Amino acid sequence: MKVAKVITHIVEAPVSEPFHWAIGEASSRSSCVVEIITDTGLVGWGECFGPARPAAAMVKAYEPWLLDFDPLATEQIWQNLYASYRDQGQKGIPICAISGIDIALWDIKGKYFGMPIYQLMGGPLRTEVKAYATGTYRKRDGDPMDYIADEVARYKNEGFSALKLKIGFEVDEDLALISKVRDVIGPEMGLMLDANHGYDAVDAIRLARAAEAFNIGWFEEPVSPEDLDGYLAVKSSTSIPMAGGETEYTRFGFREIFRRRAMDYVQPDTCAAGGLSECKKIADMANAFGIRYVPHVWGTGIGLAAALHLLAVLPHNPPGRRPWEPILEFDRSEHPARQAILTVPIEHKRGFVNIPAGPGLGIEIDKQTLAEFTVD
Repeated sequence: MKVAKVITHIVEAPVSEPFHWAIGEASSRSSCVVEIITDTGLVGWGECFGPARPAAAMVKAYEPWLLDFDPLATEQIWQNLYASYRDQGQKGIPICAISGIDIALWDIKGKYFGMPIYQLMGGPLRTEVKAYATGTYRKRDGDPMDYIADEVARYKNEGFSALKLKIGFEVDEDLALISKVRDVIGPEMGLMLDANHGYDAVDAIRLARAAEAFNIGWFEEPVSPEDLDGYLAVKSSTSIPMAGGETEYTRFGFREIFRRRAMDYVQPDTCAAGGLSECKKIADMANAFGIRYVPHVWGTGIGLAAALHLLAVLPHNPPGRRPWEPILEFDRSEHPARQAILTVPIEHKRGFVNIPAGPGLGIEIDKQTLAEFTVD
């Protein structure tokens, strides 16, 4: 069996109302979907996180290292792709492109052997995962104290046991919103904070110290991803655990984070940090350092399925009678194409999500709907 064709689909879906976070705004949702076709007719699907058009161009740049190659040789292909642009491609778009390719190859491998990916990666430690809701983005109009309060109340009613709140704007304003959200969801529901690296260390420390009273599960991206010293400064000033890593790439990028213990939770995106092959290595490194692993998820159902298969095989850290279980980031913000491109959506039931058990990723792509969302 050989790779016969590599196709990229630039998926773009306008949202009904633009929404923003500390450093950016979304008026549409986009992804680069990777389709790899073999000479036997088997097809694998993957997804690249990040800007869709550059990612698609990079996938095509890797095509010479894919065509006529055995798609089951995922490790060799990963090494070949990384080495081909290693001098200028150790992070960013080149690794996002490798990620989408790698996920598609694992999808082919699972279909070839008639097994879910998690079975080929060592077998599942769990067949369902607890999910937390991600949302609470800001709108151009209205008072966030009102519309975010309504939103988090809805997540609680849907059965989620935890949610993540977007902050990173202005410390006093953010603290008022944290207090309001805690009042709405009550003391028993988990609450995490995500500043999207909107603060410097001075403001992050002030926010963290004041937020300790609200029983915060973690403080995500308190400062810019390059500023590991800032992470350590915030971490040393508060009892709230630090989280981050969605903008880091490969085991080489995470090595320094682990060595310096800058984060308590690492959050590689499976569609960005190197795909399933590399993220399993990163997860094993995290386990060796005693650091918790929670994948970042913010794309279509393809990326969601990939994260679920990885979550299925994450080891307990440490094992025990009642070990800490990894959890799934379940994006609830508007994304018209997220579930629409799947023939069977991946949904939660009272805050739990089943891991797809079919061959490969365990999903089927609705090609007609995919074509409707695909742009030139």
